[in-house]
Amino acid sequence: MFAGDPRLEDLKLPAGFRISIYATGVKSAREMCWGDKGTLFVGSRDEGSVYALLDTDQDHVADQVFTVAKDLKMPVGVAFKDGHLYISAVSSILRLRDIEDRLKDPPAPELVTDAFPSETHHGWKFIAFGPDGKLYVPVGAPCNICEPADSIFATITRISLDGGTPEIVAKGVRNTVGFDWDPRDGKLWFTENGRDMMGNDLPDCELNKLTRAGEHFGYPYCHAGDVPDPEFGAKHACSEFTPPAAKLGPHVAPLGMRFYRGSMFPESYRGSMIIAEHGSWNRSIPIGYRLVVAHPQPDGSATHEVFVEGWLKGSTAWGRPVDVLEMPDGSLLVSDDAADLIYRISYQAEP
Repeated sequence: MFAGDPRLEDLKLPAGFRISIYATGVKSAREMCWGDKGTLFVGSRDEGSVYALLDTDQDHVADQVFTVAKDLKMPVGVAFKDGHLYISAVSSILRLRDIEDRLKDPPAPELVTDAFPSETHHGWKFIAFGPDGKLYVPVGAPCNICEPADSIFATITRISLDGGTPEIVAKGVRNTVGFDWDPRDGKLWFTENGRDMMGNDLPDCELNKLTRAGEHFGYPYCHAGDVPDPEFGAKHACSEFTPPAAKLGPHVAPLGMRFYRGSMFPESYRGSMIIAEHGSWNRSIPIGYRLVVAHPQPDGSATHEVFVEGWLKGSTAWGRPVDVLEMPDGSLLVSDDAADLIYRISYQAEP
């Protein structure tokens, strides 16, 4: 299905936007985060490695790439705090101390916690530090559709860095691989991948908003707010659960998302979310493989529209967007685990 060769000229962006390649050869590039000294850290799913990228001449192209960890189990998630890099590795959270001073000679990863399940189905984890200083760690369902016996599955949790038992903050979340906090009110928003094997057009993947700890978003009983599950839906009404803020489309696989906080992009993008749609596999006609921008509304919902598309040509895709991350200058990085690339999107008003 994947053509493999990057064709930036095929990508369609709004007027004034430009896309370029920030880094090549970053195998299976997934979540990204910044270090305090300007290092870009990138996790991977299939390579077992974590990378550190530097742009030493400030030309918006990475010119040094270091492997700071390897042979880990799906180290998708990376998060940085107080000089240390935190890495998700399915059942474990690991830490690389003072990593920006040791890129050429990285320390051995130390264990923060191994309190998470070892199942690899939806076991890869996007991680991020919340406004409360705790590390938020999702635990996906260990299946396409099931009623897990262990309550930690299909949740978003948070942990303190001194270890301890994960605290569940959101329930009924089949699998989220991207979340961020609204800079205006601190509320957590997250993407969710809908279940498979219900046909081309059901159910929609979701963008959700958590307004209070412990909210339940429906899985496995209800999908997209109003679609009862054919196997488990009789056990609970959809009205019992928190509906999505937005339906993003069936099987589009929304992953990384971030609020845009910068000033380079036009005013309409500021305070909105940019979402990477990895693209469908459980659909006869593929959709997704694009970036969308979602605009929060006063009632807690969100509207959304296509931002960048063109990775999918007919039924063939040459790239799959995974995560987005704002650069210090307000431009946007996008990781792509199919093309092994990281792109940079910038904006300059047309005369």
